Amino acid sequence: MTKKYQPANSFESPRFCGVRTFMRLPYVQTTDNVDFVIAGAPFDTGASFRVGARFGPGAVRDFSILLRPYNPEQKINVYDYLSGVDYGDFPVVPGFIEESYKKIEEGLAPVLEKGVVPITIGGDHSITLAELRAVAKKYGPVGLVHFDAHSDTWDSYFNQKYNHGTSFRRAYEEGLLDMNRCIQVGMRGGLYEPADLDDARQMGFDVVPMSEVQAMGIPTVIERIRRRAGDGPLFLSFDIDFLDPSFAPGTGTPEVAGATSTEALQLVRGLEGLNFVAFDLVEVLPSFDHGQVTANIASNVIFEFITLLAMQKKKKEEALVHASHTENY
Repeated sequence: MTKKYQPANSFESPRFCGVRTFMRLPYVQTTDNVDFVIAGAPFDTGASFRVGARFGPGAVRDFSILLRPYNPEQKINVYDYLSGVDYGDFPVVPGFIEESYKKIEEGLAPVLEKGVVPITIGGDHSITLAELRAVAKKYGPVGLVHFDAHSDTWDSYFNQKYNHGTSFRRAYEEGLLDMNRCIQVGMRGGLYEPADLDDARQMGFDVVPMSEVQAMGIPTVIERIRRRAGDGPLFLSFDIDFLDPSFAPGTGTPEVAGATSTEALQLVRGLEGLNFVAFDLVEVLPSFDHGQVTANIASNVIFEFITLLAMQKKKKEEALVHASHTENY
């Protein structure tokens, strides 16, 4: 495939020049010659406490101009293998969650139909239900790797079925998930009752509270995720409040005793080789983000998502070369 779409060269054009796109990728709404797209879903009126995550996609893009294409930890230049664009934002409808769901689904449909991997920036976590609906239409029920301080499996909030605390219960009820391959990591903080997490387990989620993450250690957690995820198509959903507020203060419902930025990156890097067909990162709230601390880690997590795709593409290309050599002998 022609590697057509790559970031602007910051040796030739200063990072502060041009329209803000993720990592200075071209702003093109196309799926031709593209491996992945970055898209914004700036909907935040499904939030139960602070609002303002509608400005999250812009904040993450704004900081992402500092990212460079070579990942030294994974030893790969991602754009040697990938072509990607910033697809812009889906035209959500503030205050109208079900109409916004339709807009997000419609926006994702042509991307997924072409086999392109969407990486969506929220917005609050209510947007993930719309993404999972779109993904399931293409791939059927998918596995889920979910990093978060909250399980988001409440039945309702304020007697409403759709908000950022109910996304994964609705996904379970709608049959969008392969429950044998779903895992939630990082849950912590006070609950209304023990059933808040017990319900998630009864639905079939493997729930790993943050206290268990800290007791087991990151390598063991990675192995647990990998065993659970299996070989089929996967969705990765990353709520920025998975991190401790000292590393990600700019979010709507922060919880103490979360992951460090180093731990978060280690966990994502450890998922290399899994079959991810879509990603999202949600709940970045810039008005509480002093010094762009949260936008910094959010943009780096997304870069690690892209790196996972690059490593997957590299392996496929190497396998083809190996097969070709084998045939010639």
